[in-house]
Amino acid sequence: MKFDKYVAAGNDFILFNGIKDTEKDYNELALRVCNRHFGIGADGIMVCKKSNIADIKMLYYNSDGSQGEMCGNGIRSFTKYIYDYDIVRKKIISIETLAGIKYITIETDESGKANMIKVDMGEPIFEGSRVPVTIDKEKVIEEIISIDGEDYKFSALTVGVPHVVILVEDIKSIDINDLGKKIENYPLFPKKTNVNFVKIIDYGNINIYTWERGAGRTLGCGTGSCASVVVGNLLHKLGNKVNVNTEGGSLIVELEDNYKIFMTGSATHIASGEFVNGLSK
Repeated sequence: MKFDKYVAAGNDFILFNGIKDTEKDYNELALRVCNRHFGIGADGIMVCKKSNIADIKMLYYNSDGSQGEMCGNGIRSFTKYIYDYDIVRKKIISIETLAGIKYITIETDESGKANMIKVDMGEPIFEGSRVPVTIDKEKVIEEIISIDGEDYKFSALTVGVPHVVILVEDIKSIDINDLGKKIENYPLFPKKTNVNFVKIIDYGNINIYTWERGAGRTLGCGTGSCASVVVGNLLHKLGNKVNVNTEGGSLIVELEDNYKIFMTGSATHIASGEFVNGLSK
């Protein structure tokens, strides 16, 4: 199978043209491809398919083989892939995902390649039962979760996928991998959750550290960046336009009325090749 590899704000992805290939088991393919020792290595894979309701359909699978509803950094990589390869050659593109149709606006560089990509991420879901989290409130904001005898203040919402946001003063005091994994699998979250540890620098800048559901520690998360800005704004700690610094890069998150979210950033093509085989474990 021919593949292309992309990176966006620290997340790396393998892209496949599902319109041409005949692969059936994308869950198993993700396990094999994403393995960093026996495969190519990535946080997840994306596959383009024909859509009856949008310009194209995006399928997303995490590195553990589970299917995800959406991926913020992933959809920018996906957009660059389909635009630069003339699969969909439009400056405004509609993409069908399991989290609904997302609308993309593309700015190109001097060579005509997709450069800055702006994604209309829609509005977040706050209601506890829909996030989902087993707290029956209209907004799950600054609740307490106890892990290993320590209390942490968290907020939960869905931006395409479920997220927990924890504001921290000193990231060095947090074991991101250990705490992230425990919160991801905590009984409060019936569909598990992504976990974002956020340091607010000022009204327009944050640093974010991510543990992703189904992928583990990653260098960035687009939907997590959006969720974190929404929470910071709700708590009157952030403005409507925020520069988000992930461990792997930066992007811009803007909020409009009713917390409608726009995410802008780039994606980079890393490599092309042919995946012949690979072992999942």
